[in-house]
Amino acid sequence: MVTTPVTSITFEEYLTYDDGSDFHYELVDGKLELMNPPTIEHFLIVDFLDTALKAEIKRCNSTWLCFRESGVRTGRNKSRLTDLCVVTLEQARELLNASAVFESPPLLIVEVVSPESVKRDYRYKRSEYAALEVPEYWIVDPLAIKVSVLLLEDGLYEETVFTANQEIVSRTFPELRIVVDQIFTAGNLNQGRRD
Repeated sequence: MVTTPVTSITFEEYLTYDDGSDFHYELVDGKLELMNPPTIEHFLIVDFLDTALKAEIKRCNSTWLCFRESGVRTGRNKSRLTDLCVVTLEQARELLNASAVFESPPLLIVEVVSPESVKRDYRYKRSEYAALEVPEYWIVDPLAIKVSVLLLEDGLYEETVFTANQEIVSRTFPELRIVVDQIFTAGNLNQGRRD
C-alpha cells in the first residue's frame, strides 16, 4: 500500500479528487491510500458473487441494487472502497449524479481478501463497518479458503465462519444458496482441485 504525496485531504475534496491516473484510493484519516490492482482470482470471485447477489435480488423482486467498487464513508475524513455492496434504491437515488460514496450504511458489504489487505479487511474495515452500523459484512478469504459472515448485534459483529461444502447463511439474503467451494472454484481458472 502506497500513500500519495498529498498530505491531507477532506472527505469533500476526496469526492472530487482526480490525479489524472486510473488509480483507486481509499481515504484514511485524511490521507489517500492507493489500492493495488486486484488479481484475476479476486475479479472472478467478485464477479461470481455479484452475479449471484443480483440474481437473488431479481428472484425476490427486490428494489435493492448491488454495486462493485463503490465507496462507503466510515468517518469524518475516511472512506473505504468495497468489493461489493448492496443498497436500497433510495440510497442509490441520493447519489445518482454524485460520487458513488454512500454515507448511510449499505445492507451488505462483501470484501475479498488479498495478501496486502488482510489487516485492512479483518481489522480496520470490520471496526469501521460496525461503527457505521452495516448490518452484514462478508469477508471472503481465498488465502484461508473461508467466508466469514459478520452480523451486527448490539453494535458489535458476531462472526460465523463457513468453509468447504458449507452453505453460507445470510440474514440479508435468507434464501440465497451458495456453497463456499463454489466461490473459490469460481476464482480458479482451472476449475479443478485447489492445491
